Amino acid sequence: MNLSVDRGTTHVLHHIGHDHGSEPLLKALLFTLGFAVVEAVAGVWSGSLALLSDAGHMLTDSMALGLAALAAWLARKPPSKRHTYGLVRLEVLAALVNSLFMLALIAYIVVEAMRRLNQPQPVMGGAVMVVALIGLGVNLVVAWMLHHGGSSLNLRAAFLHVLGDLLGSVAALTAGVVIWATGYTPIDPILSLLVALLILLSAGRLLWESLHVLLESVPGHIDIETVAQDMADIPGVKTVHDLHIWTLSSGQIALSAHLELSSFDDWDRILRAARKRLDEHHGIRHVTLQPELKPR
Repeated sequence: MNLSVDRGTTHVLHHIGHDHGSEPLLKALLFTLGFAVVEAVAGVWSGSLALLSDAGHMLTDSMALGLAALAAWLARKPPSKRHTYGLVRLEVLAALVNSLFMLALIAYIVVEAMRRLNQPQPVMGGAVMVVALIGLGVNLVVAWMLHHGGSSLNLRAAFLHVLGDLLGSVAALTAGVVIWATGYTPIDPILSLLVALLILLSAGRLLWESLHVLLESVPGHIDIETVAQDMADIPGVKTVHDLHIWTLSSGQIALSAHLELSSFDDWDRILRAARKRLDEHHGIRHVTLQPELKPR
């Protein structure tokens, strides 16, 4: 549906400040990236694919944390004449690149795991146990920082990534224990495949959400019919049409619509009521509403 510009168009657009939580994101990034390097070196030294795959998982999550921190920083920049919404869409493009990188990492882990299943290699179970246990502690600290750092969408998404890291550390720790106790080295590539599955779930979700935003689809938690009905229930509004709802970036939703009125005389009250309902009921604050009378 195309929007037409008619008499009496009222455009309400303001830059909303959000609690993006850049400080906890930066701290989490330093912890996660630092230990990912340690875990990768330990994986090569011990011969453990489980450690290497978990290091890869932590590396991708470091990228996700870095993107979230960058988005938090960019979100504070005001709109410009060229970028009237600011640079918030960079977060979505970066997330798309991040998800594709994660898919490439999955392919490497799967190929390497299958090779090691066919040709088992010696693994230092004790070293794997120690490093994985430290990694579990690091992930618990990072998860605590993010959980107490705020409630923005960026922070919640980063927290989910770290929960995946926790499971990866548990898998690596389990592989180390089994190898140390029984000498059964195939458990290492088997659990590496499990970590690859965890990364696939994260990558798939991230890729889907990125494409969903880039296609300007209605956010999944919003029912467009309910939004239309909420505005149509305002006294003085006869119908709502040409309604569009899309995501600008994490936590920022935009809406445009035409409201058919009984009269222009009460437009100020109707506009205030519509903005209040959209904000309180649906969390929509970037609003463009056009009043119009039904043609005679």
